[in-house]
Amino acid sequence: MSTTFPKDFLWGTATASYQVEGAINEDGRTPSIWDTFCAKPGTIIDGSSGEFADDHYHRFAEDIAIMGDLGVKAYRLSIAWPRIIPHPDGAVNQRGIDHYVRVLDALREADITPVVTLYHWDLPQYLEDRGGWANRETALRFGDYVGAVASALGDRVGIWTTLNEPWCSAYLGYGSGVHAPGVRDYAKALDAVHHLNLAHGLGVQAIRSNLGESAHTSVVLNLSVNIAASDHPEDQAAKHRADLIANEVFLGPMLEGRYDPEIFEATAAVSDWSCIKDGDLATIRQPIDTLGLNFYSTTHVRAKSNYGMQPTTDVATSAERNPMPAQEIVDVLPPEGELTAMGWNQEPEGLTTLLTEMGRRFPDVALMVSENGSAWDDEVSRDPNQPGGQIVHDPKRVTYLDAHIKAMAAAMANGIHVTGYFAWSLLDNFEWALGYSKRFGIIRVDYASQRRIWKDSALRFKQIISTNTV
Repeated sequence: MSTTFPKDFLWGTATASYQVEGAINEDGRTPSIWDTFCAKPGTIIDGSSGEFADDHYHRFAEDIAIMGDLGVKAYRLSIAWPRIIPHPDGAVNQRGIDHYVRVLDALREADITPVVTLYHWDLPQYLEDRGGWANRETALRFGDYVGAVASALGDRVGIWTTLNEPWCSAYLGYGSGVHAPGVRDYAKALDAVHHLNLAHGLGVQAIRSNLGESAHTSVVLNLSVNIAASDHPEDQAAKHRADLIANEVFLGPMLEGRYDPEIFEATAAVSDWSCIKDGDLATIRQPIDTLGLNFYSTTHVRAKSNYGMQPTTDVATSAERNPMPAQEIVDVLPPEGELTAMGWNQEPEGLTTLLTEMGRRFPDVALMVSENGSAWDDEVSRDPNQPGGQIVHDPKRVTYLDAHIKAMAAAMANGIHVTGYFAWSLLDNFEWALGYSKRFGIIRVDYASQRRIWKDSALRFKQIISTNTV
């Protein structure tokens, strides 16, 4: 059986600035929190950084040509905030603007729609020096930055995305500290949650004030698909708690203009939420056109054996520290089945569930699978019929790709409005705290030579796009 997608369905691929650009010291760019974080011994598993990455800053024309060969209709890229506003005085760096104008113009010439993410984790270090996302000022400065970018880039952008995965920015950055800026403080993590929400609202306002109501706006969330181990009330309560702190802290404010009161009750031991000011929720809840959903795997949970104990202000510093507070009743089960190189499970029906639940809850907002992909331990093979005489045979990534596109199609068959799918990632790249040890690309990058090598998954994606069928 096969599924044919709508003629205007947006097939795309995605990257993020710090993961692919390199050129961290060029054209006026100043350090981001990831530059600082990578410089600290022991933070990145292979001791690497994004200093060179895929050299996409200089090789974007080559990479756009690859996108053209793939046949993608859209490219989801992010803009590096420290390239645009490199200093605390707020002055716009024209060289940074000029670079992205060149990229966007090249995409348009290739008939590829630019989908621009305004924040994909590379916060200017000077803002972190003032408290980062735990400080309200960062949200205000984000609004200024977005206004400058929207004014400069205008209608070159097809879809504007305010934030990518604020869960990671708040909880991995300020909860567990395994991502930049490396803070372990649950109170600051919750302050970051609210200030990221506020930044989203201010960002949408800045886009519309510069470009009008017709500007296409979105946000990208990595919602947890939490599955309870049983129907037992305690296991259901564990799932509910995980949903509250992982998902509802963003969905409620952004799309409903409210925080569920249970969030405040559950986290009372670590925060009084005094970061919320009058008028904030009205600012946060801005009409958006598209909700982007990033999906990789599911999470199975059950009640901990100490269910019912009082919340703790646990300050453990081990790598096992839960990024989220108020998870004392939640036991995350080990993933089962064949795991990807990231140690993640493969449960594509979770994507069907996610899309269906969000589509029914928010029927007036279009959905987009803004990231989906898998990491595997790839090997290069000789193939004289391929560019450069090399190819990567990655059958497990091909299988993953097929299964998840079919899972998306299943949700669409049930009436869910999904407008696009973006494969993560176009290129192997800097995988944050894991450095270059994991490869998500459908195109391999030989980091020593910067050669791009096609994988079977890229050929399969090209086939899906060309036929508009899976």
